Amino acid sequence: MTLLNRRRLILASPVLLAAPALLCRPAVAQAVRTPSQMEGPYYPRAIPADADADLLRVAGQPGPARGVPLLLEGVVRAADGSALPGARVEIWQADDQGIYLHPEDARLAERDAAFQGFGRTVADGAGRYVFRTIRPGLYPGRTRHIHLRAQPAAGRTALTTQVYFPNEPGNDSDPLLRRMANDQRALLTARVAPADGGLRADFDIFLA
Repeated sequence: MTLLNRRRLILASPVLLAAPALLCRPAVAQAVRTPSQMEGPYYPRAIPADADADLLRVAGQPGPARGVPLLLEGVVRAADGSALPGARVEIWQADDQGIYLHPEDARLAERDAAFQGFGRTVADGAGRYVFRTIRPGLYPGRTRHIHLRAQPAAGRTALTTQVYFPNEPGNDSDPLLRRMANDQRALLTARVAPADGGLRADFDIFLA
């Protein structure tokens, strides 16, 4: 069963897919707050009508998004490492060609209409969040990345940051990532592994 075909199963019960990841994830020994990064210019001006956690399919489109399917998952935690059920998480990113869902992207007319480009979800009772998306394409001047925003259910200040991919040729020259110390870069780099029909990226979020 491919990642694409498991869409309904995963969204209905994230724990089914989360179990293997939980087994291989080390215990939280000492929490360090996830570093913040700039929102960037391409947060949607208007939230799309279809803004769920499955970015691979858009209502009204005949087929799935182009690109390598990516399951982005993790746990939203407090500074002490405890899970934060009900935390709100948003992501936005470029399609497989590096084009954003935003009127200021000069290549908007070439964008993959079957890719949602933005999604939001609420962490479950264990603090887990899951998005079905694609490995983002390369935007000129940047390495591969996904924008992310997380906010506790209690409504404290949201964290805005960016999620990076390991071993990308552009990581060392990226204008944002190269400014960070190695330990901070590690906190913004997802753990990526092959999965059925695509990739899985594990990224825990630590809020203040």
